Amino acid sequence: MIISLAACGDGERDSDSSGGGNGGSGSGEGDGGSASGTYTLGTTESVTAMDPAGSYDFGSWNMQYAIFEQLLAIPAGADEPVGDAAESCEYDDPQTVTCTLREGLKFSNGNDLTSSDVLFSFERNLAINDPNGSSVLLGSISNGDAEAQALADGAIETPDDTTVVFNLNKPDATFTKVLATATASIVDEDSFPADAIVDDADVIGSGPYTLDQFENGQQAVLKANPEYSGDRAPQTETVFVRYYNDPAPLRTAISSEQVDIAYRTLSPTDLSSLEEEGDVEVLRGEGSEFRYWVWQLNFDKAGKDVAVRQAAAQIIDRDAIAERAYDGTVEPALSIVPPGFAGQKDSFESYGEPSADAAKAILDEAGVQTPVKITLGYTPTHYGPNAVDEAQELRDQLNSSGVFDVQLDDLEWEQYQTAYKEGQYDLFILGWYPDFLDADNYLSPFVRDGGFYENGYSNPEVNQLLDQEVGETDETARNEILGQIQDIVAEDVPLIPSWNGQNVAVATSAMEGVQETLDPTYIFRFWEISKNE
Repeated sequence: MIISLAACGDGERDSDSSGGGNGGSGSGEGDGGSASGTYTLGTTESVTAMDPAGSYDFGSWNMQYAIFEQLLAIPAGADEPVGDAAESCEYDDPQTVTCTLREGLKFSNGNDLTSSDVLFSFERNLAINDPNGSSVLLGSISNGDAEAQALADGAIETPDDTTVVFNLNKPDATFTKVLATATASIVDEDSFPADAIVDDADVIGSGPYTLDQFENGQQAVLKANPEYSGDRAPQTETVFVRYYNDPAPLRTAISSEQVDIAYRTLSPTDLSSLEEEGDVEVLRGEGSEFRYWVWQLNFDKAGKDVAVRQAAAQIIDRDAIAERAYDGTVEPALSIVPPGFAGQKDSFESYGEPSADAAKAILDEAGVQTPVKITLGYTPTHYGPNAVDEAQELRDQLNSSGVFDVQLDDLEWEQYQTAYKEGQYDLFILGWYPDFLDADNYLSPFVRDGGFYENGYSNPEVNQLLDQEVGETDETARNEILGQIQDIVAEDVPLIPSWNGQNVAVATSAMEGVQETLDPTYIFRFWEISKNE
């Protein structure tokens, strides 16, 4: 991001205003017919679901930002939301947000987009509660029933076609930022079932692009939406997205200009060699990517014992992982909140230098028999080729301590998401790109009642502190609460932070707009990219 991350997530929000204005890069007279040309993006990311109710991953969300409108949006280089489908969304008080929709909104099929569709979209996302979905972000309008999750009674009012009123179940200073995420994508109530995920190729949105073709794992084709009239007017008529199951052919594709952009994920070695060759541009932006290892506390797993979790946290050598697995291109992480976010605290510093002796002392005091057998899970391509190197490095560190006996196991991404929730691994790797730029987005989704990965961790004190910080408007007081949460997480160790990274893309010299979209939001703004033919 161009602006400093020190300004992000500062816990301060005017109580009477958020997200107004006509931000974005478009003309405000968006018309898919004014776009021209094509470009091709290559990626190793995969799509879990094009349906906003069925995914919570990088590859899916970036497609959804192009296909759907949200009530609000984050422009490139910014950290506060502006209007998208809504002209504005304003806090009437800390628990009430009123959004006013733009006039004349239409879905790509010609259907009108009204407040009824907005209500349907949020109600549907919560009710489906897909295990791979992101309804966890909608806790402020949920009924709170884990067994039968639904929109809380009276949580959304639609007094007319262009007004949506959110009545939150608690003060939530981050809610308007949630309204700018893909989980808040607006779907057509006449095209989407209320209780099921639609097929990928059948999604209908009102965003700058339509999904013209899609073959999962192969290619997606985006076409400029002629019905779109918002501020994110596409600069390019047709965008091809090619999916690669391995970084090697992606590296070949960008170096030979078979694709115009390679975005997520090439190895550090590939990036270095491409820079040396000089035929394409390696573009680096400020990032907030986070990689971490999660303990499975459900089932009969070794990680149910806090001493086991603390012992592993005592052994992990993040500097060695950064150097040996990533050639020094990432920064070791000592908190689950990245540096630069207000309230961040390096709470895992409490473990000091990596020490097998200290780990053994923890286990001995707890009466845990060693070596502790664990299965370490990873996914070999979703996070790039170096995830394998990281998994092997962590395995070797734990095994060489003499107090662990680690076996590696891996699955590709779609199967992996199910496997880690079903208890196939004791400890498993995940990555995170922020939904919105605030410390809470690295806390609430992770450590409230098992988090989105459903690992079984629950601490009533943490839950109480999360409720406090999200409603606290005094920056100093909120930062103190955020620090307390991070300290408790470091003591409980439901997960182990590993590293933070940059936002990197590779592009040919003909491409424009790529550098500008490489900010800590990790939103790839397809609509702002063009190619000089």
